[in-house]
Amino acid sequence: MSEQESLQQDAIIEPSSDFASHTPMMQQYLKMKREHAHALLFYRMGDFYELFFSDAHRAAKLLGITLTHRGKSGGEPIPMAGVPYHAAEGYLARLVKAGETVAICEQVGEVTGKGPVERKVVRVLTAGTLTDEALMPSHRAVRMAALCLQKNRIGIAVLELAAGTLTVQELGFDQTRLAIELARIAPAELLIDENTVSESHGLKDKISFDELKSLANSSTNTATITRRPNVDFDLKNANDTLCRQFGVSTLSGFGVDHLPLAQAAAAALLHYARETQQSNLPHIRSLRLESMDSFIALDPVTRRNLEIVDPLFENGTSLLALVDDCQTAMGSRLLARTLMQPLRDTKILDSRLDAIARLKNGFHDEPIRIVLKNIGDVERILGRIALGTARPRDLVQLRQTCGQLPLLHHALKPALQGKGWEQLDDKSLLDDLASQLGQFSEVYDLLTRAIHDQPPVLLREGGVIADGFDAELDELRQIRDHASQYLLDMETRERAATGINTLKIGYNRVSGYFIELTRAQAESAPAHFIRRQTLKNAERYITPELKTFEDKVLSSDSRALIREKVLFEQILDYLKQQLAPLQMMSSAIADFDVLSNWANQARLRSWARPTFTAESVIDIEGGRHPVVEALSRAPFTPNDVFLSQQNRLILITGPNMGGKSTYMRQTALIALLAYSGSYVPASKAVLGPIDRIFTRIGSADDLSSGKSTFMVEMTETAQILHHATSQSLVLMDEVGRGTSTYDGLSLAWACVLDLAKRINCLCLFATHYFELTELGEQAGIENRHVAAREINGELILLHQVQDGAASKSHGLQVAKLAGIPAPVIKEARGRLRALERQQALHLGQNDLFDQIEEPFIAYEKNEDLNQQNNISPENTQVLDEIDALNVDNLTPKQALDILYQLKELVSTAKKD
Repeated sequence: MSEQESLQQDAIIEPSSDFASHTPMMQQYLKMKREHAHALLFYRMGDFYELFFSDAHRAAKLLGITLTHRGKSGGEPIPMAGVPYHAAEGYLARLVKAGETVAICEQVGEVTGKGPVERKVVRVLTAGTLTDEALMPSHRAVRMAALCLQKNRIGIAVLELAAGTLTVQELGFDQTRLAIELARIAPAELLIDENTVSESHGLKDKISFDELKSLANSSTNTATITRRPNVDFDLKNANDTLCRQFGVSTLSGFGVDHLPLAQAAAAALLHYARETQQSNLPHIRSLRLESMDSFIALDPVTRRNLEIVDPLFENGTSLLALVDDCQTAMGSRLLARTLMQPLRDTKILDSRLDAIARLKNGFHDEPIRIVLKNIGDVERILGRIALGTARPRDLVQLRQTCGQLPLLHHALKPALQGKGWEQLDDKSLLDDLASQLGQFSEVYDLLTRAIHDQPPVLLREGGVIADGFDAELDELRQIRDHASQYLLDMETRERAATGINTLKIGYNRVSGYFIELTRAQAESAPAHFIRRQTLKNAERYITPELKTFEDKVLSSDSRALIREKVLFEQILDYLKQQLAPLQMMSSAIADFDVLSNWANQARLRSWARPTFTAESVIDIEGGRHPVVEALSRAPFTPNDVFLSQQNRLILITGPNMGGKSTYMRQTALIALLAYSGSYVPASKAVLGPIDRIFTRIGSADDLSSGKSTFMVEMTETAQILHHATSQSLVLMDEVGRGTSTYDGLSLAWACVLDLAKRINCLCLFATHYFELTELGEQAGIENRHVAAREINGELILLHQVQDGAASKSHGLQVAKLAGIPAPVIKEARGRLRALERQQALHLGQNDLFDQIEEPFIAYEKNEDLNQQNNISPENTQVLDEIDALNVDNLTPKQALDILYQLKELVSTAKKD
């Protein structure tokens, strides 16, 4: 039984069907709960959010809070659980992370004493609609996607609500392509049409619901799948929905007027966001058309194996973690996005590299980064301003950012003027970005005058609006803060006017403010003294002036808070009018942050600028693995890679731990970094077009889907063989190791030929099957090995990739290094020698596939694989035995034994 099913079974107390039997407050709750049946309803009661009935049970289990009771329903106690209002964010974050939807119900009316206070659901929190700073990871984007499928095409839309960005694309339906896109997008929530997706039928019968869940929840991402009404995806109304949102009459300017499925997916996202946020989403002002072909495709397996964003192991380090030294949260999110979706447009990439070169060569990135460090997360702040959920400290960060803009313009001047950069173009990326920054002096001036230097977290606490900004607010604060002095002054004036020196002004909660006189003095009370209360020995009075003061001072706190709210809303309304240029400014800041970060990384790590060419080539000199190099205490050994039209596949042999996987991964990471617009860890890198990067490196049992290690390996291999093209970069490690030797060797042999001959991709193929090295004699395939030496029985791993095939695997030496007990190593060494002698007496290692008369795939045209030689049959076995010998590795004793065996073979042949 799942956790969810268990929790639902615990929720046994449900509201009585007799609605009228409940209290007015509970009736109000039940009405709102019916409108948000799918969500946990956080119902505001004073300083707490309360949950009732099944919601209370579920919240108590998920949050570990106390389950209590309040009142009765149908004669049974009503389960209740609650969390403090001021500490709700932590609890909300945990619930959303657990996949829950939470409806926030606030008190919006005043307490009147007549019925329950008016309440309203002000927003709904879901995994994909988070905008609160405390609920989101600062360095990770929170995205929501929607899918719309009809016939053989699918529309995909992606909304990042906090940033106000909306992107769409439409493509032919293909499960592999969908998997690649969902891995790139990494949505926190995925919307689907409830009419086209069901538990049993899946997505228009193209993909089952379980398969869709698997795609949305890959090894690198977890997504909540939300079913939405079919009307949200309506093709007829989608165009109108988008046009109204963007204030246009046609979508032709966005390039999507011919993409109805993409429009429908985008419209569904807008409907959902409006519903959950109770907002018209003014910060979503346009959409951007994307194409899958614009990016290098990386499937979930490749993203995981290359550890781009997340490490394979808990304490590991990802590429992003290593290179992200951005100074702003906006920059960090943009950096992650560029790594997640490397571009194929080399013109855009070269413009980025030009900018990095200009910043790096003149050390211009350093003053820029100093300024950026003082800039807030404006992108998300603007989102909260647009949605009406901004807090006082958001405006403080926006003010601080606007105040840094003059300093940023100043820091950019040397780079824009070309100092330290010889090849200065008339117009560069840096110039374009600088023009988007703006000044925003009016915004800065307003926020400086309006917002207190250190406001409280919440507006309801008061003290947000600065003194001197609003006369009415200043008067209310004056009354509140100087009430005591005002009363002393009034008391002095009244004593002088009446001549009663013992007259005093007092206050209590029952009577309010009063002037108190003794019974004897009361006879001298002026006419404007109005009797308020008679005591045994005194009389209490009120005057028009004191009554006016009382009204002001007793309501000054609440009136001041109301006035602050009005002023704060007016400031937000003003800022909403500035959203477009402010969003452009925040985007430019993020770009500057990423570019200066890359310049800093290139200088600190001695990275080189890559070069792009139209030729199909990967030419890397002195390549290094960026993460391994940074974390290793020992100097990293650089290696070269050369793949071209004539030499498209490299077979890599050598011992475990020798560096084969590192060599392959660093090649892919260098290509990834280059196509992300970064310098690369190499002394030289020339790269041709790459459409996809595939990896098959390492495997483990997939217990959740009942797949063995070998089945996982073959599934990943099949994906590569089906989808790789001549422009793909393929990394394959130890194909066939999960089955018997001959099965695995045969599969590996066939895969190498398929990759090299039919697909014709650029490929690094690591293997322990030395038999495969014979393929190095074929055109387009080259043998290389990771070097190792044995000195006095000890294995020295050199981590150098050298030409030619390895002579042995050094498996026993690696096992010794791993700590295998000496007796086991001794036994294994004896068994190895016996097997080697046996092999020397039978087939040589290169004879295995020579014996096959009809190979499954004949790659070489006009090649007679069965041609006969002129050597007599009686001499063939002897020659084969000699050819198979590795003379350099024979001891004198072994050489003598083999010589006797060969002599016996010759003698036997003569007798026959």
